[in-house]
Amino acid sequence: MSKIGVMICGHGSRSHAAVDEFAVLAEKLPALLPEGWETDYGYLEFANPVIRDGLDRLREKGCDRILAVPGMLFAAMHAKNDIPTVLNTYAKKHGVDLTYGRELGVDPKMIAAAGARIQEAVDSANDTQGDVPLEETCLVVIGRGASDPDANGNVSKIARMLQEGMGFGWCEVGYSGVTFPLVEPCLNHVVKLGYKRVVVFPYFLFTGILIDRIYGFTDKVAAAHPDIEFVKAGYLNDHPDVLATFAERVTEQLGDVVPPTCGTCKYRTQVLGFEAEVGAVQESHHHHVEGQGANAPGSNVADCKLCDTFCTGECRLEMEHHHHHHDHDHVHEDGHHHHHDHQHAVYPHAKHPHGPESARTKG
Repeated sequence: MSKIGVMICGHGSRSHAAVDEFAVLAEKLPALLPEGWETDYGYLEFANPVIRDGLDRLREKGCDRILAVPGMLFAAMHAKNDIPTVLNTYAKKHGVDLTYGRELGVDPKMIAAAGARIQEAVDSANDTQGDVPLEETCLVVIGRGASDPDANGNVSKIARMLQEGMGFGWCEVGYSGVTFPLVEPCLNHVVKLGYKRVVVFPYFLFTGILIDRIYGFTDKVAAAHPDIEFVKAGYLNDHPDVLATFAERVTEQLGDVVPPTCGTCKYRTQVLGFEAEVGAVQESHHHHVEGQGANAPGSNVADCKLCDTFCTGECRLEMEHHHHHHDHDHVHEDGHHHHHDHQHAVYPHAKHPHGPESARTKG
């Protein structure tokens, strides 16, 4: 009998609180899995242990069959590229039977968990501010944001199912980074719609810099519009339905698996506006920050003094603006072409006025 190990592959964060919350998830998951299975976890970047460490520990416990899952809501570059690269390299090196499961994705249980977080916020607002019917309330769902329209589109699908399932009057979708509209332009649009109550819900697993940023921009827009009531809903965290979805992503790997849907994956098929990325090489972009930990110099957001009340992320835009990438492609004497500094494909809407550019062009 082969001994089964479960590996949860997290993203990692510069926020200690986020890393702590992820560890709690890893502690709670074994209760939902068959007895005798070993569970471990690791991170892609910014935090320890790294994914390799967790895999090592599982092998030390005698696991010869490992079921890995991305600890992520949607499949964008990290789940489609970076994690598989780390896993494939490890499996090849150590000859382990290692399979990789689906991301949490658009799942009825995830939508139920999200609905519960929104309902908690609405109930508490009704208690303190008086009842406002849901059909007179605007729901704003904020996703992470990626340079992958498939992942961004999934946030919209979740948002629609929440709006329709619960009966909100209107719904808008925004993103915390990379794409458009970002949180502030999204909320500045929402205030024009005439709703007296706006519920802002971050569709995120854990706390961290981005959650602070979402709530920070919400407070900023709320201060400018005192006549509108802004309600901040909590993120997903370790809701029982989230844990149940993770458990299913692990165990379904042993059944007649429904393969992940790759129909709208920009690496597999031509997606409108992203045609240049079909067939991109699968490789990881994260070895430079792997395992740095939240104590690496300059990595801990708590020590940063650049912003007054919350981290707006403007400094990174400034850095990107001034620092032009040099691509060290050169041909050696032996005539072989060596590619040293891998470049992401350029995001086609990098200059969209409601995306990261909006932080620079302060109105």
